[in-house]
Amino acid sequence: MQRLSPTLEQAQFPANIFRLDNGLTIIHQHLSATPVVVADIWVKAGASSEPEEWSGMAHFLEHMVFKGSPKVATGEFDWAIENSGGIANAATSHDYAHFFLTTAASQLPNTLPYLADILLHATIPEDEFIRERSVVLEEIRSSYDDPDWVGFQALCQNLYKIHPYKRSILGEEELLMQHSPNQMRCFHRTHYQPENMTVVLVGGIEQEAAISLVNESFAEFSIRSECPSHTIEAEPPLIEIARQELYLPRIEQARLTMAWLSVGVECLEDGIGLDILSVILAGSLCSRLVQELREEKQLVLDIYSDFSLQKDSSLFTISAWLETANLDLVEKIICDRLHELQDTLIPDAELNRTRRLLYNDYIFSTETPGQLAGVYGYYNTIATVEQSIMYPLIINSLSAEQIQRIARQYLSPERYAITILKPM
Repeated sequence: MQRLSPTLEQAQFPANIFRLDNGLTIIHQHLSATPVVVADIWVKAGASSEPEEWSGMAHFLEHMVFKGSPKVATGEFDWAIENSGGIANAATSHDYAHFFLTTAASQLPNTLPYLADILLHATIPEDEFIRERSVVLEEIRSSYDDPDWVGFQALCQNLYKIHPYKRSILGEEELLMQHSPNQMRCFHRTHYQPENMTVVLVGGIEQEAAISLVNESFAEFSIRSECPSHTIEAEPPLIEIARQELYLPRIEQARLTMAWLSVGVECLEDGIGLDILSVILAGSLCSRLVQELREEKQLVLDIYSDFSLQKDSSLFTISAWLETANLDLVEKIICDRLHELQDTLIPDAELNRTRRLLYNDYIFSTETPGQLAGVYGYYNTIATVEQSIMYPLIINSLSAEQIQRIARQYLSPERYAITILKPM
């Protein structure tokens, strides 16, 4: 086991980072004030890792991991966790899958080995595969009853033309019916390997005990396999307005979402600048578009903006609920306000207020063991864990001139994707 050499950023990093000889990364932070420990295992095996014909495999595998291993029978993991008073769950995105366990520190030696074993040696039994596929299929079908989900998936397909981000994490029903247990075992044994994993332990456990427990629990991985090869190509920039309209039943108001492609996590400073612009435009009650379009002119029922930092082409969106008659005017006003951001520097008072909001939001989102484990694991999976502490520093360092440059570079009023949902 090798302790990573400290860098300037690591010198201020509150957790300890280790890499085992097999390539597994461990991040540990001891919090003496809490008797609870969160174990969060992150895997670079999200939907972007799937060959296109295996769409939905990563999310389906998340379900199947909990069906046990040769040593852990189906249902035994749930019994062990609940019997100890713990909680376990999982989530899958395009860039990752992660499995998290919250338990009393005294119970971690009795529970983490169970989680490690089902992660590393998932059996994927055929009868459970067929049974759980019905659960996933119902999840896909029910998602089409959610207009916001339908609209977001349509937007992704409108915006991303070649990148896997265009695909639904849930997969497609037709392709899911073609998946086999052997294909899933292949996907699992390809990606659930030590160099693709980060184990984060935060809470009331000392470092020596934490490292020893991880060493014991994550000692043996499955024999490697090889999925069908696929490459991820960079998404080309938009060169025009990509417009899309859908008519949906059971919605009373129209929905408008405008989206822009931006940098991936490799350019964190620009990403955080876009976070600032998101709050300035429609990320708070006092933001520009909320005040103008909702409070003053009452052209929308609600409006909000969001920046989603991703490993590759990140996503900036502005979304509104409104009457169909106001769609064209609202889109024009949004474009006009983007022009203003490019032409006029943000006043100091507005920029300082936005900095405070984002800085405090970061502080509030890193208060609990679960929040810390999530932040560390996320950043180490898509970039490096040290970058997780750079967020508040960059927020306070970006100038109005830099923010203006970022607005000009990424938020063009002439090049964006727009998806509109209208009532039938």
